Amino acid sequence: MRPSKGRRETPEERADRQWSELLQELRVAQTGVQILFGFLLAVVFQSRFEDLGDIDRNIYVVTVMLGSATAAALIGPVSYHRLLTGRRMKPETVIWASRMTVLGLVLLFCTMCSALLLILRVALHNQLALWLVGAMALWFLACWFVFPVWALARERSGRRAQEHEGEDGDGDASPERGSHGS
Repeated sequence: MRPSKGRRETPEERADRQWSELLQELRVAQTGVQILFGFLLAVVFQSRFEDLGDIDRNIYVVTVMLGSATAAALIGPVSYHRLLTGRRMKPETVIWASRMTVLGLVLLFCTMCSALLLILRVALHNQLALWLVGAMALWFLACWFVFPVWALARERSGRRAQEHEGEDGDGDASPERGSHGS
């Protein structure tokens, strides 16, 4: 038995479903960004802020700017949707909102690494901070980008293998490797 080639839905239904899924993803990311950004804004008003050296102050400014850019990118899809609602542009809205979300994730990666650098420099006062941030940056990259790209590559190679089996007449595809209609 062949796996289905995806959901049977109209382009509008697909766009509605994808928009709902994107909103769920954005809720998680936006909450985290807003909390992080709130803490970053409060740092400058702490008495110890005056004790920071120039490098740490510069890292702080870069971190706040990155946090602002991240918030803009992750809140942007909501504005995009709101301004285009009712104009029969849902598929285009989903595409652009998805692109803005990916940009927001890249900016969030940079914001997290910058915030970690500032915190670990203040906490450790040595080069270990750079090594720890580097290790965490690799972990973020793996979790947020490498693992999903790896899953895509595996799915594509599995699909190619199934197509070749079909050409050879084997036609016995494994059910767990079918398309899930994302």
